[in-house]
Parts: sequence; structure tokens; C-alpha cells
Amino acid sequence: MKASVFTWEYPPAIYGGAGVHAKYITMALAKLIKVEVRTLDIGAPPEIEGVNVLRYQSTLRGLATGDPRIIKALQVLSFNMNMVADPIDAAIVHTHTWYTNFAGAMAKRIYGAKLVATVHSLEPLRPWKREQLGAGYELSSWMEREGLLACDAVVAVSRDMKADIQKAYPIPASRVAVIHNGVDPQKYYPRDGLESVAKFSIRKPYVFFVGRLSRQKGIFDLLNAMDGVPEGTTLVLATGKPDTPEIEDDLRAALKLRNDVVWIREMLEDHDLVNLYNEAAVFACPSVYEPFGIINLEAMACETPVVATRVGGIKEVVVDEETGLLVPPSEPAKLAHAITRIVEDPTTGTTMGKAGRRHVLRQFTWDRIAAKTLELYRSLT
Repeated sequence: MKASVFTWEYPPAIYGGAGVHAKYITMALAKLIKVEVRTLDIGAPPEIEGVNVLRYQSTLRGLATGDPRIIKALQVLSFNMNMVADPIDAAIVHTHTWYTNFAGAMAKRIYGAKLVATVHSLEPLRPWKREQLGAGYELSSWMEREGLLACDAVVAVSRDMKADIQKAYPIPASRVAVIHNGVDPQKYYPRDGLESVAKFSIRKPYVFFVGRLSRQKGIFDLLNAMDGVPEGTTLVLATGKPDTPEIEDDLRAALKLRNDVVWIREMLEDHDLVNLYNEAAVFACPSVYEPFGIINLEAMACETPVVATRVGGIKEVVVDEETGLLVPPSEPAKLAHAITRIVEDPTTGTTMGKAGRRHVLRQFTWDRIAAKTLELYRSLT
């Protein structure tokens, strides 16, 4: 069997959970079947054993300069068309996010492949995307809808996501399989990380946040929560690409009033990322919308306790009072209280951290996720 995986994000250009998923699921599937990846042509070509990577560009050529937000969505559409211009001989086409969903629908019609899509988020549930895409949000939503309705099977990364899919689109429950994301416990593991703490001049104890700079991630709730944690606690924000210039400006303005925050504004190298997970007193995930949240698995694999919001797939990853603490979204005071509990009681934090890694090893390895994905493929052919 051969699968052709369509994804906007792929090494070296990864800035979110969907890209992490695409990288590791293709690596794990390549141990079991032939795997081809069709992705964006950016950065140095990746060399991943067993995975044939084909890279494509947007070729949008307008005569005038339009709204750049709309142009971005149209560029994605042209990228989708270019991906399916090359013949596809795979039995399965598997798409990830609205950036490639529509290409999957075209590939099914043109080449007769069975179509699978993994849903990492849903455009109808992310209205703040209008700030990022303007009227292009209508196009991204349409591309997602057409791509998902064409699927022979849809993968939801959590039970909550399955329910959301069925609310958003007329897709029968029998066509939606829940297959969680995973983590590589050989990459994310307990170790001394003080080298990276010194590199970024971080004062311990610290609360660690990793994520895209987006309204979705609840970063301003976390900033407000820091007013209620023990004095001397540092917040380390490792933020990737901002959704919009405006949100970056808002964060910069908020940080002018604080001296307890270290802002790392670029994607961390893997070595530093794992080190900073390990040395954190708490990993914080204050999202207001989070279909899964791979970052929580990464922290847990490093034996770091997690404080996260009780939303979406997070509830299926973090075991409250066992591997971390869950709090309601958009309530900074409760977030602060949970962080304080762990910062002031390192023994409890250590116990939760060790329980977190055990939980990861039992349920969330990529080999386990790949086996479930292959089982789904085989049910379609």
C-alpha cells in the first residue's frame, strides 16, 4: 500500500501541532507502507528515511495588488492545484488542515484515490481567523468544507473534535474515527537542561509556554495569571509565528509593564526546546480552543507537570490531579492558583511529572498512532 500525505507544514517549515503531527506520523507510517509527502517548497529539502518528499510552490499571478489577506488564501488555493497537477498513484490520499483539504477532494475526483483527512482544528470554530485572513476566511472555510465532505474517512484528533466535526458538517459518525496525536518519547525525555536555561538568561523557577502567537492560545490570560503566582517566578514565552502583526504588537505592549517574562520570539531548536521543558517548574497551556495540544504530551514526556485549560482534546491528554491540573478557560485567577500549587509544592510537581511520562508511554507513541492509522487505511481499500 502507498499513501500520499498532503501537508502545508513539513520539515524544515514547522510552526504548529499539525506540522509536528505530519512529520512524525509519516516517519512512523514509513516503517509499515510506502509514504509520499506533498508539501510547500520552503527551506532546505528534508531527508527523512523512507519518505519521498515532493515540494510545490504557489504560482498565483494577479495583475493588481489586492488585499494581502485575501491573496494569502488564494495562494493556498493555487498551491493545492499544483499538488494535484502531478499524477498520483497512491491508494490513499491523506490531507491535513484547510491548507490541503481541497487538494484532497480534487485528487479523489481526478485519480480515484480513497480520501482521508485528519482534522486538527475547524475553521467555523476559529472566528478570530477573520483578523488574519479577512474575506479570505470565507475561502479557507469553503476549502475545508469541500475537502472534508469529499472524504471516505475523517480522523478526529480527540473525541471533542469528533463531536465538533459533526456539529459543523453533515458527516456521519460512522465516517469519523478518533485517533489521537502522539509524541516521540526518545526525543522528549527527562534530562538536564540547564545549558539552555543559561543560554536564554532564565531565572528559576519558571512557567513555560510554547505555542503559536494566536488569540486561540490564551497567552494574555497567562500573562494576567502571573500577577497571582509566587513572587520570583518567571514566565518563559516561546512563541512562533504571530497570526497577525496586531497580536504581536499587543503582546509587546503588555510586556513593557513587566520584568518577570522572558520572550523567545523564534521557534526553538529541538535541543533547547527539550531542555526548557525539563527545567520548567510547570508547563502552561491556557488555550481557549485546543482540539488536541501535542505540546502537553511533549512536556509530559519530559516529566514536567502540566497546568492546562479544560477544553477540547486537552481533557483526553492531561489527567487532572494525576499528570497535572485542569482549569476553566479564560479564568486567570484559577490558572494562577493551579500554577501556584505546583510551584510551591515541587514534590507534587515531580510526582505528576513522572505519572505524565508513564501515561505517554502507555497511550501516545507515534508507532501506536501509525498502527491505528494503517488499520483505517486498510478498511477503505
